[in-house]
Amino acid sequence: MARILILGGTTEARQLAGRLATRPDLAVTLSLAGRTMTPALQPVPVRLGGFGGSQGLADHLAAARIDVLVDATHPYAATISANAARAAALAKVPLVALRRPAWTAVAGDRWIEVADTTGAVAALGAAPCRVFLALGRQEIAPFAAAPQHRYLVRSVDPIDSPLDVPDAVYITGRGPFAETDERALLAQHRIDIIVAKNSGGSATYGKIAAARALGLAVVLLRRPALPQVAAVETVEDAVAAIDHALAPAMARGV
Repeated sequence: MARILILGGTTEARQLAGRLATRPDLAVTLSLAGRTMTPALQPVPVRLGGFGGSQGLADHLAAARIDVLVDATHPYAATISANAARAAALAKVPLVALRRPAWTAVAGDRWIEVADTTGAVAALGAAPCRVFLALGRQEIAPFAAAPQHRYLVRSVDPIDSPLDVPDAVYITGRGPFAETDERALLAQHRIDIIVAKNSGGSATYGKIAAARALGLAVVLLRRPALPQVAAVETVEDAVAAIDHALAPAMARGV
């Protein structure tokens, strides 16, 4: 069987693993960084934790005799994607990157695009407002520099280091989030502005659509630069790319 290693943590990674899990010609492993304390159930064996940078991943690819590496990590996991590209080159293993397209603004959207969380803090302004932070729990610390705002913070896992601000509410939740539910949440907390990543996909787009309907501004963190590697945008195209990468080995009977 050909051995496939998927670097995951996204809906698309789980969907791809499910598509490949039923194939008797493939042995699929899904790798998760381990940052989420309660990861979603996966359809294939899971490996938790890092590899020790690009060289560590390259060593793993060789030791595990991986035939194809798939980078299906989050669009903002730039370090992991860079390590994957370098490791694949070092180990001479084909790499397929599954990257979901970014959201694009439509009529009615009020987007303020910034480079990072520091820029997002500045974009909130000096006047107190009610802010919905739809970011990872490891990315909220910079907002302590703007304690005049009221914060609603949503994360997959509970926040273990609360913001040092006088007014913050913490909730947990895992997408997908429907637009109607997001509108209700924003109205309940009387949110003025949202801070989020341009994650793409449908699972978390509800808040973007809800903000548009309510006339709210959204501060969006720009996507980081990712390595220039062979990339596809859909699970179906990823399956085709994997089969294409495996074709030479299959032709040799390896």
